[in-house]
Amino acid sequence: MAHRKPTTRAAAVLAAAALTTGAAVAALPASAATPTWARTTTHALRLTKNTTRLGAASPSRELSLTIGLAPRNYAGLRTLITRQNTRGSGVYHQYLRRGEFAARFGASQAAASSVAGYLRAQGMRDVSVSSNRLQVTATATVAQAQRAFHTDVASFRQHGRSFLANTSAAMVPPALAGTVTSVLGLSTLGFHHTASAGLPKLTGYYPNEFVKTYDAGSTSAGAGTSLAVIAEGDLTQTVSDLRTAETKQNLPQIPVSLVYAGAKSTDTSGTDEWDLDTQTSTGVAPAADQLYVYVASSLSDADLSKAINTWVTADVAKSASASLGECDLLPALDGSMATDDAILAQAAAQGQTFFASTGDTGGSCAVAGTNGVPGSGPVDTEYPASSPYTVGVGGTTLDTDDSDNYGNEIAWYAGGGGISPVETAPSWQSAAVPSSAAGFRGLPDVALDADPNTGALIYVDGQPEQIGGTSLSSPLAMGLWTRIQASHSNSLGFAAPLLYKLYQAPPATTPGFHDVEVGTNVPYVATPGWDYTTGLGSFDVNALSKALG
Repeated sequence: MAHRKPTTRAAAVLAAAALTTGAAVAALPASAATPTWARTTTHALRLTKNTTRLGAASPSRELSLTIGLAPRNYAGLRTLITRQNTRGSGVYHQYLRRGEFAARFGASQAAASSVAGYLRAQGMRDVSVSSNRLQVTATATVAQAQRAFHTDVASFRQHGRSFLANTSAAMVPPALAGTVTSVLGLSTLGFHHTASAGLPKLTGYYPNEFVKTYDAGSTSAGAGTSLAVIAEGDLTQTVSDLRTAETKQNLPQIPVSLVYAGAKSTDTSGTDEWDLDTQTSTGVAPAADQLYVYVASSLSDADLSKAINTWVTADVAKSASASLGECDLLPALDGSMATDDAILAQAAAQGQTFFASTGDTGGSCAVAGTNGVPGSGPVDTEYPASSPYTVGVGGTTLDTDDSDNYGNEIAWYAGGGGISPVETAPSWQSAAVPSSAAGFRGLPDVALDADPNTGALIYVDGQPEQIGGTSLSSPLAMGLWTRIQASHSNSLGFAAPLLYKLYQAPPATTPGFHDVEVGTNVPYVATPGWDYTTGLGSFDVNALSKALG
């Protein structure tokens, strides 16, 4: 996280662990900075596995840059979030209103203006400061970026795709030291989808069937609450498929707003992913007021950061889901973790909840095309699920009768979980996570159906397909949480501290949860109570809503 000196374990991981576990990226050895430049959290990247360096990047190639700015009084922001979720405190359930964050915690107007002025002086165009003053975005050529940040950018090929990566750390002039936390966009490595497709089977569920399975029927269907999905590319077919699903399942048409956080892309490769996100979340909360889709220009860290920030600064949707992830090590090295954690902390302080998939490779993280294969990547958790200000959603295999009555769940063998090597555990998680984690973030927080064999029936290009993965469980959790929020007149705020406050150590069962006690995600096994396969367990929505008061 920004403004936090890495602990011994985190520092060691950033320096060396990826090289020994076979991860795709690692930090280059630090070289002495010249007196005229100051370091940022964007480290040099060295690609170490199945990677070919193609040479220097073309100087004229354009980059979409997102410059992270340090918030003011970050410690005060973290304290505020804790107090907002502590009954009896003077600010209990009093969340920041739209625009308040910038005045209290955003970078100062003078600091943001100096960064923007520096970028323009370097010849960059489309320079813009975000309303919360946590980001400055710009378009630059490789040559401009290399000169402005005293770095080098090269081209690589890995697993059949080409990309850019900075081979020396990004730096800024001394006048901007302490203001700029990261320079995103020098590397075009980024997130991957976590959906895992399966063949159609009779055991699949249309999203609205989960309302009965997870005992949500007596809660509000979402009226008075809006929700959001983070996506990328051309969403034309996704909106069409949502309308088909609503018609086929006799559900009302939810108003949809597509909000572009950058240039529009024609990419349609993620259509099934966005179909899953939109149909699942609204299928279990069909009376929600609005579905916002915040559309990134690409799946790069820089562009996804802008999309998440757009959701947070708009502050119109109480929750959002991202069915995306990458090994924790990459955002820790390129600086996006520091930037995005601050943005997600703002969301928490505003009473918003961000849900994210923990991944589909079990206790490892995916590096390329390995969804549904536990142990196929390095032992690591996935970001943004690992952020302290995210509800990380893992996976289960769901068992019901033919009438959709809940029977049982076991940990899905490929559901993500484990101990983050770099993110610190939030205070509300301390009573649940084993002391062996040594204060590092444990995942998942909760888990819901993700096994493709018991997955969701989703309309893709107008036809139903059965799809699973934690790309199902994350929007499912968000949709069910939307019902709970609506049942409490949107008063609940950030979900994670509230859920952990209910935790009961075994042999007791945490109110509002099904404790999943069987299964493994390799190498972790499900146990009574919180564990690294299913976290607190899955929702019993009606019971959870009552337990939250």
